[in-house]
Amino acid sequence: MYLADSRNSTTSSTAAPGSTRPGRRPAVPGTVLALGAVSLITDVSTEMITAVLPLYVVTALGLSPLGFGLLDGINNGVGALVRLAGGHLADGGGRRHKVVAGIGYGLSAVCKPLLLLARGLPAISAVLAADRAGKGLRTAPRDAMISLATRPEHRGRAFGVHRAMDTAGALLGPLVAFAVLRVAVDGYDAVFTVSACVAALGVLVLVLFVPSRPGTATPATATGTGTASTPPAPRPTLRDSLALLRRPALRRLTLCAALLGLTTVSDAFLYLLLQRRLGVPAGLFPLLPLGTSAAFLLLAVPLGALADRVGRRRLFLAGHAALLPAYALVLSPLRGPAAVVTVLALHGAFYAATDGVLAAATAGAVPAAHLGAGQALVGTGQALARFVCSLAFGAAWSFWDGRAALAVAAVALAAAALVAARLLRTTDTPDTGRTDRDDPHNTPQGAPR
Repeated sequence: MYLADSRNSTTSSTAAPGSTRPGRRPAVPGTVLALGAVSLITDVSTEMITAVLPLYVVTALGLSPLGFGLLDGINNGVGALVRLAGGHLADGGGRRHKVVAGIGYGLSAVCKPLLLLARGLPAISAVLAADRAGKGLRTAPRDAMISLATRPEHRGRAFGVHRAMDTAGALLGPLVAFAVLRVAVDGYDAVFTVSACVAALGVLVLVLFVPSRPGTATPATATGTGTASTPPAPRPTLRDSLALLRRPALRRLTLCAALLGLTTVSDAFLYLLLQRRLGVPAGLFPLLPLGTSAAFLLLAVPLGALADRVGRRRLFLAGHAALLPAYALVLSPLRGPAAVVTVLALHGAFYAATDGVLAAATAGAVPAAHLGAGQALVGTGQALARFVCSLAFGAAWSFWDGRAALAVAAVALAAAALVAARLLRTTDTPDTGRTDRDDPHNTPQGAPR
């Protein structure tokens, strides 16, 4: 923390006081790169677990698809309510964003070695719940720091760069897990141990190299008013945070994210379907996420920049549309490496067009003083919806089969995309190239309209 804060203070002292010239700030600030490095390291740790978890619980522990659906739902949704708390606690200026994010990263790091002791469904569920609580705490403050550090017209690109670095970790994680499984006698335990060490390194990088205060945007400058020396706004109350849903733009964005999340099959289930329907050998299963991560890594930055130009909401919808041909390929009689690679490429394109793009769109729909809470509200709606989807998909697979469950999900996703397109078409604030300061509903307290 000392290294990051002292470097940030030195940079601020050399800049002209109150300078807001656009040319003085890079499109992708150093804060974004530092947070990207933390996410890269942490994602190596997380994806090591994610890569082996489906086979571990289904094969090694003998859980049914319904039991795995419960675990996967926990993995995606149990931290949703914690995300609301994290976003609210982080708002208010000062070092709150970094402190709350650090607690979240630390909690997830502590959970990794606990998987060595968890053997039954209740124990694994508890560990995953704590791990996802850590993710819930850190996600909104981290995205708020990225938003505050970046000029509004460059947020799509900045989130694209961050997500690309994050995905580089997702690309490396399964490779490390694959290598550990190859060389270790107790493969799964070795994966959990190495994952814990890598997670601890991520926390250390956060403490040492991420500035406590983003260097480019205060609540005033982020909305185009005031200067960098403007005092921070008072810390928002819980009522202020929840009242953000009264804003039409944010309410529609949250509703669409939840609706589409409710019909999006989780990664783990898609990989299990690929392994079973397209004949992927079980020994290569940990490598399946690499295809998704590679496509995500290649497309995150260009699609983020494209979103800044053509519209973030539009690209968000297009990303979900990319899942439909992927589902169709899994349901088709096609087999072989080409079909697997195509599905994984479409899956990666989906994430590149939706993950960081949704965060950038959210940042444009709320005032800077509420960025943490705004990101948390949208993320919570999406996470809870994916939690319900995992439970429903696991139950459908248990009672019918995986093919029938995926067919129903594909039809539901197509219908949800049509509804979301209509909702977002009526959104009354822009989502490219500038903030939402022209919307009177989105003017922060104390800022002139």
